Amino acid sequence: MVDHYTMTEPTFGAHPHAGLSAVTVLFEDTHGKFNNRDSLGNDFDINPGDLYWLNAGSGAIHDEAPRKGASIHGLQIFVNLPVRMKHQAPSSLHVKREDMPTLKGQGYRVRLVLGQSNGLETDAVSVWPVTILDGFVDQTSAFEHRIQTGFNAWIYSVEGDIEVHVRGEWLTLHQGESSAIVGAEGEAVAIRGKSSSSSHFAVLSGETISENFVQQGPFAMSTQLENDEVVARYNAGELGRLV
Repeated sequence: MVDHYTMTEPTFGAHPHAGLSAVTVLFEDTHGKFNNRDSLGNDFDINPGDLYWLNAGSGAIHDEAPRKGASIHGLQIFVNLPVRMKHQAPSSLHVKREDMPTLKGQGYRVRLVLGQSNGLETDAVSVWPVTILDGFVDQTSAFEHRIQTGFNAWIYSVEGDIEVHVRGEWLTLHQGESSAIVGAEGEAVAIRGKSSSSSHFAVLSGETISENFVQQGPFAMSTQLENDEVVARYNAGELGRLV
C-alpha cells in the first residue's frame, strides 16, 4: 500500500505497526524537516530527499510529524514481510539524500533511492529486497529500468503525465494514476514524459512474497490470531515507547 501525501501539521500521532515495514520517502521539493520518533530509541529529523525505513517486525511504535512551518511532500510505503520476518526484532534504516546515486541522461534525471538500476546499486540495503526510484523525465527521451528476476513493480505519476512502455505497448498514466506490473521480471520498462514540462514519477519494485497474510489496521500478520496477539501486546505496553 502506498500513500502520496503533503503534510503541514502533525496528523497521526504515535501509533504501532507489526508484520510489515513502514517506509517514508521524502521528495526533494519538501520544505523543512520531518521529525521521526520511534520505540527503537530514534529521535531525529528526516530531511528533503531522505528515506527512512522502519522495519516493525514483531512490533514497534513510531510518530512522524512536520517541524513548525514545514511542508512535507512524499510517499508512505507499507512493505509486507515474509512469515519468517514477522516475528523478528524491529530495526530501522535512514538513507540521506546525498548518499543516493543519480541516473542522468538525455531528458531524464532519476534518484536511486534504494536498490539497483542500470548497473548502479545503493550502499544501503533494506531488510527485504526493494528498489525505489524517484525521477523526472520529459518528452525528448525515455528512462529505462529492468525489473529484476522474482520482482513485481509499481509505477506512479506524481506530477504531470507519463507514458510507460512494457510488453511492447505504451500505457499513458495521468497525474495521480499508477500501474502495477506483474510477471514482467527481467523485462525493461521505459518511461517518458507526456507533459509540456518535465514529469515526476516514482517506481517501486520488490521481491514477490507468495504467502497469505491478514491485515488489521497497522498490523499485517500471518493469521487473525497473530494480529489479536499483537493488539494484546500493544495494549499491555509491550511494543515499547517513544523516546
